Amino acid sequence: MRSAVLYIAGGLLVGLLLVNMKFCSGMRTMKDKQLIDQVENVEGVVDLFAIPAAAIPQKTDDYLKEAQNQLDQIIAIPDDQRTFANTANALDRVVGLSNAAIAEHIYEGLELLSPDEAVRNAAHSAVIRLRDFWVDQIMNNKKLYQAFKAYVEGNAKDESLNAEQRYFLAETMKDFKRAGLNLPDEKLKQVKKLQKELTVLGLAFSRNIAQDNRTIAVPRAVLAGLEDDFIDNLKQTDDGLYILGVDYPTYFNVMEHCAVEDTRRQLHREFNNRAYPVNEDVLKQIITKRDELARLLGFSSYAQLDIDSQMAKTPERSRQFIADLIDKSQDKVKEEIERLTATLPASVELTADGKIKPWDFAYLKAMYKKEQFDLDERIIAEYFPMEKTIDELLDIYRQFLGVDFQEVPATGLWHDDVKVIKVLSKDQGKLLGILLLDLYPRPNKYSHAAHLTVVPAVYESGKYIPDVSIVMANFPKSTPTKPSILTRHDVSTFFHEFGHALHALLGRTMLASFAGTNTKTDFVELPSQMLEEWLWDKAILKKISGHYKTGEPLPDEMIDKILKLKRLTSGSFVRQQGYLSLLALDYYKEGAQKDPYQIMKRLHEQLIKNILFEPANHFYASFGHLTDYGAKYYGYLWSKVFALDLFDEIKKHGLLNPVIGQKYVREVIGKGGSQDPNELLRNFLGREPSNSAFLKDMGLLKS
Repeated sequence: MRSAVLYIAGGLLVGLLLVNMKFCSGMRTMKDKQLIDQVENVEGVVDLFAIPAAAIPQKTDDYLKEAQNQLDQIIAIPDDQRTFANTANALDRVVGLSNAAIAEHIYEGLELLSPDEAVRNAAHSAVIRLRDFWVDQIMNNKKLYQAFKAYVEGNAKDESLNAEQRYFLAETMKDFKRAGLNLPDEKLKQVKKLQKELTVLGLAFSRNIAQDNRTIAVPRAVLAGLEDDFIDNLKQTDDGLYILGVDYPTYFNVMEHCAVEDTRRQLHREFNNRAYPVNEDVLKQIITKRDELARLLGFSSYAQLDIDSQMAKTPERSRQFIADLIDKSQDKVKEEIERLTATLPASVELTADGKIKPWDFAYLKAMYKKEQFDLDERIIAEYFPMEKTIDELLDIYRQFLGVDFQEVPATGLWHDDVKVIKVLSKDQGKLLGILLLDLYPRPNKYSHAAHLTVVPAVYESGKYIPDVSIVMANFPKSTPTKPSILTRHDVSTFFHEFGHALHALLGRTMLASFAGTNTKTDFVELPSQMLEEWLWDKAILKKISGHYKTGEPLPDEMIDKILKLKRLTSGSFVRQQGYLSLLALDYYKEGAQKDPYQIMKRLHEQLIKNILFEPANHFYASFGHLTDYGAKYYGYLWSKVFALDLFDEIKKHGLLNPVIGQKYVREVIGKGGSQDPNELLRNFLGREPSNSAFLKDMGLLKS
């Protein structure tokens, strides 16, 4: 998942506030200390995050004053003297590479990842102040809008501009209007108030999820089926009970391998009640205020406002797209359920009406693999020790994309677990970016996997500004008897998030607003989901695997079984993603007052009829995409259709072929968001995109 920052709707303008930009000519002096000047080396990047909690408020004051001065200078230019450089490009830089813009992303990272509560709290407060500033001075600044509009309707018509610049003007004008800057002052005041309230609510929603460290405590006897090494490394209570947390490594291991149903049931309930009940009220407020915001801005619903700037354009088209895929998946789902339940393991019992209990589905899948194919994902994981696997994954990117990686020692970041990697162009050794990898779970750390851009990749006047990105995940740590080893799901997750990082690194544009992952949200998951497909190639699996004891790669027989099982539950995957997509669309359709629980229950019972609805489930309270992706969760399936179409084309040329890799960089991810995604797809494929590869891969084509 690409991490987002502002929780208000919009397109490019909001997008720009998710990244960082550069200063206009003449707006900085030699005595100014700019954060952007620190990203040329690792030491400088480390220093960006070395901020004591007590220093954050004053630094934020200084950055806000600087940004205000820069915006005032843009507004003060006489209309007849406006140029792209002093108006459009100047705005682009302020919201992307100013100290205020970069600091916001530094603080967001610290709030998500720092173990220091004082730092997290100070960062949280600073992010709210910075986002309030963007709401006041960008999204609701009529003088700025009038200045930009005067240029677009005046001098821009006669200025020689390239396609990226023209696209920027058109998209930004749409976003200004979408933000309500053509509204009367009284209505705009209401818009501003709602946007600020939504900023606070969105941050609270995410924070409540990250800080929910709930656990269950059980005796060893009810951990049957789990490996001794895993159990021995669990923390224990004073009376000897074993503590199971809701962190990803623990949760998925128990769900897939614990042979005691009640243990699975208890942990499933805790996991699906993270941030409940506090986030139920927060979500209701978000739904209400977003609906009010949309109506003030002239839209019938927040979903309509949120999707207006996307590839799909309307909620109706998004909903129809999802409904069609769910319909196509039904026969495949029926086959899957029949296969998984043909022979039930000892601890699994269907309900009286023949439904699977939700805490049994992952266990059924794991037991089917084990019993029918002699495949145990825990045994497979032994072939993916963290260090070996990541080294080989980087080598794949090195060959395919023409980039090089150098891990460098660094101290002084927020935690000793964080690794630093320099990314260089393979041909010239030019610094493209610096990646910070924070891959292990700990209390109060963001519990999902995500990529966050801190500094965007921009190319201007012959100078590269290196990207700075954070990749965060929650993979198992090493134990006294075993190094950190990754499940295939973990490996896929790393490929996915690193795909976002590569998009950020290689999507180098002239305008920071378009850099890297600053694309349409329903396109942004394409590069990351496409890279996941490399893990279904036999040669690639051989390359990246190596048993942690012997170094031997995965045996051919084991790989053949893995590949044969690719579509084991692909129909259920499509249905589940479709269900989550419709959940987001329903939460944000017309209407200010909604019951999140009842909507979730209705959709589950309507779509997922062969899996029991658990009354104690309040999953929506920890569904983080509801704030940062809003109504646009459909974008995962939308972009996956395109991802598989591109992958199918790339595979014809070879998955390590640098020629097709460079074409992919040049015509797709290297463009960032500077061109309509439909054009990027057509240019790369040489034809209109198709869903055929997706339907075939998912086993949804009718024979």
